[in-house]
Amino acid sequence: MRCVLVGNFGVGNLGDELLKKYFLNQFSDISWTTVSATPRTQEVPRLPLGLRSFFRPWWRTLHAYHTCDGVVFGGGSLFTDTESPFACVLWWWHALIAWMFGKPLLLAFQGIGPFRTRMGMACARWVIRHAVFCSVRDEASAKRVEGWGRTVVRSTDPIVGSVVSGEWKVVSDGGKRFVIIPRQNSGENFFSRVRDVIRKNSFDEIVILSLQPDHRGEKRVCEQLQEEVKDAIIVPIHSLEMLVCEIYRASCVLSQRYHGALTALALKKNVEIVHQTEGDKLASLRESLSNGVSALRIGEETLRSALMRMASPL
Repeated sequence: MRCVLVGNFGVGNLGDELLKKYFLNQFSDISWTTVSATPRTQEVPRLPLGLRSFFRPWWRTLHAYHTCDGVVFGGGSLFTDTESPFACVLWWWHALIAWMFGKPLLLAFQGIGPFRTRMGMACARWVIRHAVFCSVRDEASAKRVEGWGRTVVRSTDPIVGSVVSGEWKVVSDGGKRFVIIPRQNSGENFFSRVRDVIRKNSFDEIVILSLQPDHRGEKRVCEQLQEEVKDAIIVPIHSLEMLVCEIYRASCVLSQRYHGALTALALKKNVEIVHQTEGDKLASLRESLSNGVSALRIGEETLRSALMRMASPL
């Protein structure tokens, strides 16, 4: 079976790259073609939605759509406009073309919403209405989708399984270690919490983890944090193993990154999560991990069943 995997891949964000790796490994019996912002082998570019993207070989993406058996939107919070008002439009565009080709749409381990604009919500509702399968990673997304009259599978983020089941070789020195995990757009509310934690505590080591180290905005935020916290060191994170090792040694974690906070919670660390906006994907993260691996298995089994139904239609 051949499927196209759509997600926020190729932008250097560790969380999204871990999700891509999860799908390729966990569902290795599927022949995947990945849609990426910076395509490599077995990958194709995003469909054009602007002048620059129009000059990329998007016809390869159309060919992948034409020859595939289904299109899977894999993990992450693709359908929310809290960061960009055009995000929902971008992914709706990819779903629309698949629908025009008559290909089944599957939404797997998604975070749906919140929404700031009617356009963002309308795009998300259209995709969900036309999907043959939908699983979400948190309760807030489930309630939002069910409020639209759609049956949904409640699961969790796939990366929690990798963190919990991994055999990590970590040595802790037992010191008090403060780990800070910012985003490329972290603002004063995050910086304020960093100052408060440092003022109220004494640490042997302070570390700033960058989960999107090649992003210009994240480099700037990390450097600004380092200017405020003179003894802090910046650690670029390029793998789940690196992330787990750094967080495992922490005594306190402050995160505005979803998969940074998820890893800290899965490792049962003392973690404070700084939300970007009210009701965002970070708001329901603790609750979404309450069933952990068992919820993940439900999501995996139901997705596999949906894929098998596509392969052997009645």
